[in-house]
Amino acid sequence: MQARQKDSLLVASVKDSLGAAVITFALACVMVGLRVDVASGRGAELFLEHRWLAVAVAVLIVFAGRLAMNIFFWKREDPPSLNLSGLMPKGGLGANSSNIIKYGLLGLAVVLPFVLMFWLGARGSRQYIDLAILVLTYVMLGWGLNIVVGLAGLLDLGYVAFYAVGAYSYALLAHYFGFSFWLCLPLAGILAAFWGIILGFPVLRLRGDYLAIVTLAFGEIIRVVLLNWYQFTGGPDGLSGIPRPSFFGLEFSRGEGGFASFFGLDYSSIHRIIFLYYLIFAMALFTNFVTMRLRRMPIGRAWEALREDEIACRALGINTTNTKLTAFALGAMFAGFAGSFFATRQGFISPESFTFLESAIILAIVVLGGLGSQIGVVIAAIVMIGGFEFFREFEEYRMLVFGMIMVVIMVWKPRGLISSRTPSVALSKNAKGISADLVQEGHG
Repeated sequence: MQARQKDSLLVASVKDSLGAAVITFALACVMVGLRVDVASGRGAELFLEHRWLAVAVAVLIVFAGRLAMNIFFWKREDPPSLNLSGLMPKGGLGANSSNIIKYGLLGLAVVLPFVLMFWLGARGSRQYIDLAILVLTYVMLGWGLNIVVGLAGLLDLGYVAFYAVGAYSYALLAHYFGFSFWLCLPLAGILAAFWGIILGFPVLRLRGDYLAIVTLAFGEIIRVVLLNWYQFTGGPDGLSGIPRPSFFGLEFSRGEGGFASFFGLDYSSIHRIIFLYYLIFAMALFTNFVTMRLRRMPIGRAWEALREDEIACRALGINTTNTKLTAFALGAMFAGFAGSFFATRQGFISPESFTFLESAIILAIVVLGGLGSQIGVVIAAIVMIGGFEFFREFEEYRMLVFGMIMVVIMVWKPRGLISSRTPSVALSKNAKGISADLVQEGHG
């Protein structure tokens, strides 16, 4: 009897695995097996490259993985319990562990440029400091979006639009009026917040998927306008020659009157890179400070009440209109700050830098890190942005790895890497973190 059950289990498992392998083969033939490339030396002629070995490897991996899961877990009558979320402490990280991670990352971020320069030298450390600047930019964007998605529960798929508004605000103000970075920085945040309010008014009555679709459309509208308003924004050609920021009026240039000359240092281009690093580091800390302070204020508790239950929120007398608008405006303001920094760091911007993929990456950082978790956003940004840069050689497989990582993390930790957080209001100072199971995800 047991032998028959084992045989039927094996046959059913093999059939299911073969079906998955056939589906994988059909998809991989087009997505992996065929690649269009440009032939060098043939006048940029296109040719089709076949990669059937990669297709075979993908099919074998799916077949073997599906077969193992069927035999040991899915098809068995008494599958062993495999609680992946149990690999993390129950209820998430404790207060002590969270503080250790927080202050450890903060200390590392403060000394990182000097450690890299001591270890690799000025030339060898430049690419890693650039990578750290990119990670901090996404940390700031993630913290800004965390206000809208994590605290207020409003699903925003067009967050990159405010990022673009901030970048183009600085570039255009500097180009047409000659404003400096320090003058344009607050103006970019104000303009982005203004557009956040403009987006907030039409979507006040929308919730869930409908809200997500409207915000996605708003992001695309901004990108299309930037792409087609050629006389003002430069269209697809973008804007170049964007001024660099100065250190209290000292330019990072060679010769008299520059930063190196004023402090008696030998000129090096790494000085400007380190300055940009500490600039975005300070901006990210400011974003975190404001967010944490607002969470403890009535407006922050109103955001969380809106996320938990909008009907109950209205019954308590909370003005949901103002609550939603403040969430959109503040989240957009921080995106505008980050966009202004992005423009001055790159020196060139174009609409191709603000596609939907950027919004998806920022949203993925917030979700994978844990909705409402500041530390979770930092960890997710380091893993997703910093980790992918080290796999740049496998550029064609990066999105495949990106999707696999998201699936694994969502199965392992459905509420994000850091699923618990300190309560905004507590009766005692020794209050434990709130488990993710007790927090609503929000439906806009």
